[in-house]
Amino acid sequence: MFELKVVTRFAAAHQLKMVAKKCENLHGHNWKIEICVAGETLNDAGVLIDFGEIKTHIKKIMEKIDHRFLNELDDFNDDNPPSSENIALYVAKELQQKIDDSSVKVSRVTAWESEDACATYYCQKML
Repeated sequence: MFELKVVTRFAAAHQLKMVAKKCENLHGHNWKIEICVAGETLNDAGVLIDFGEIKTHIKKIMEKIDHRFLNELDDFNDDNPPSSENIALYVAKELQQKIDDSSVKVSRVTAWESEDACATYYCQKML
């Protein structure tokens, strides 16, 4: 199994309800997102997938959420709030839809909301 990792960043605001008083206030983060894709075989060029292709897809995903109030986006709502967990899930699903190679799967996405706090979504069903 091969796994590639790409790291990107975006800034956005959100509000979380029912977690803690402080987080219920409107606030923002400079998010760091680690995206991993995996597969069993390399292509004719000797790579799993071109890093440039992955970065292009990720850039399009980040454009949707960068410098936004995440609670106002259609992809997040009261049942699916913009928590670190749900941001990781969102990025994983969006990226998997963009990858045009069935042998390459998103394996995990980690959303860092600060230097010492993150959530990882492991894409077990996608592997």
